[in-house]
Amino acid sequence: MGQSETIQQIAFKIIADAGAAKSLAVEALTFAKKEEIDRANAMLDEAREHFNEAHRHHLGLIQDEAKGNKIELNLIFMHAEDQLMSTETILLLIEEMIDMYQTIQRS
Repeated sequence: MGQSETIQQIAFKIIADAGAAKSLAVEALTFAKKEEIDRANAMLDEAREHFNEAHRHHLGLIQDEAKGNKIELNLIFMHAEDQLMSTETILLLIEEMIDMYQTIQRS
């Protein structure tokens, strides 16, 4: 297996975990709208697990490059990084939105 295959496989793992995190976060928001905050928070926890897994894959590549192993970039890897970054933003925003729903529902 060549280096580009390894990078490509890792990129697909990042894309899959980031996508799962994003979907779970959006679903969590749906539960928060229905005043099911406990269920929303449980889904957010699961979303964070997937996001953290994607981040671990990405961090592994950064560590490899820091050790002097050249990482050859390709479009799939750039897409994976884009998905990772957008998922992080979405998670942060949805966490805040769920907190707002919870505050509104308490008042």
